[in-house]
Amino acid sequence: MVTVYLGLGSNLSDRETSLQEAIARLNQNSVTVKKVSTIIETDPIGGPAQGKFLNAVLEAETDLPPLDLLNLTQKIEKQLGRKRTIPNGPRTIDIDILLYGNRTIHTPELIVPHPRMFERDFVLKPLYEIAPHLTLEPNHAHH
Repeated sequence: MVTVYLGLGSNLSDRETSLQEAIARLNQNSVTVKKVSTIIETDPIGGPAQGKFLNAVLEAETDLPPLDLLNLTQKIEKQLGRKRTIPNGPRTIDIDILLYGNRTIHTPELIVPHPRMFERDFVLKPLYEIAPHLTLEPNHAHH
């Protein structure tokens, strides 16, 4: 089993329900959710004018390989009504793979650690809350 950290975000319809539903569906699909951070409300970054986000980070264990996990998160996004119409536009749910064990992954489909997580307080604060022991260096993805 690998410990993974996922970032969740929602700014459409019932945001909290979307987050809870995403967590429930991960739990039903080989992703055992261990800890979920406090849900925080944040202003959108980039993209068109839109409502505030609710964001959370979760820690889970999974035996899914990285790309299977990615496929699962995208499938759940779709099930919960995410439509990728506008880049950085509003969305029912966003599930990002932040960390996959201590692996660095660089494929066309997936980059881990998540390339923009270090610029995002709404990822780093909840991540630190549930995993203060993690020592992360922004640059280790490039070595």
